Amino acid sequence: MILARFDYFAAVEHLLKFPNVEIVQGYGLTESGGGATRMLGPDEAKQHGSVGRLAENMEAKIVDPSTGEALPPAQGGELWLRGPTIRKGCVGHDKATAETLDSEGWLKTGDLCYFDSDGFLYIVDRLKELIKYKAYQVPPAELERLLHSNPEIADAAVIPYPDENARKIPMAYVVRKPGRNVTAGQIIDFVAKQVAPYKKIRRVSFINSIPKSPAGKILRRELVSHTLSSGSSKL
Repeated sequence: MILARFDYFAAVEHLLKFPNVEIVQGYGLTESGGGATRMLGPDEAKQHGSVGRLAENMEAKIVDPSTGEALPPAQGGELWLRGPTIRKGCVGHDKATAETLDSEGWLKTGDLCYFDSDGFLYIVDRLKELIKYKAYQVPPAELERLLHSNPEIADAAVIPYPDENARKIPMAYVVRKPGRNVTAGQIIDFVAKQVAPYKKIRRVSFINSIPKSPAGKILRRELVSHTLSSGSSKL
């Protein structure tokens, strides 16, 4: 089974349901014309959390989104891809083509990633999902993984919340597990002990369920819209 983009938790769930099935991860986009990375064999499959190494004939680099400078291994930035299967552009949409493809044929994926020293790719988040807190950028997916690790929490989503001083602050919508009574303060402290100060969750609201698409993607826009219209009252 090959999973793309941010399906790490889906892979774990399938592994628990089908213990005798080998599950590996890969990564690809519509714009890449297929898989850009893949895992081969049981040894590579042990790199949990990674989506594998580059596929044949595919080039990649991690780029600083602000400067366009290529970054070394272990540093996070936007993933750029180039290869024979990369699309040539958007028909009739020159502006969209220019925004996603540079003059040398590099596809700007919009995904925040990094390579380790062995060439394995790790996806952190979508660039457009990053929360701009003061001069820092906070990836919601990182905070959501921490929240999911809390035994009191069934599900969670992190969104930007307007703030006069910081511009945006990370806010968490949390679904408690049945019979659990974890408080907002406990959740804030739980995350604060594991992240840098600028990544701390600063606001929590409890809801019955996280809105998601049929594919399981968090519908952050719905949460943001609800927050702005109702002052983050209970859903």
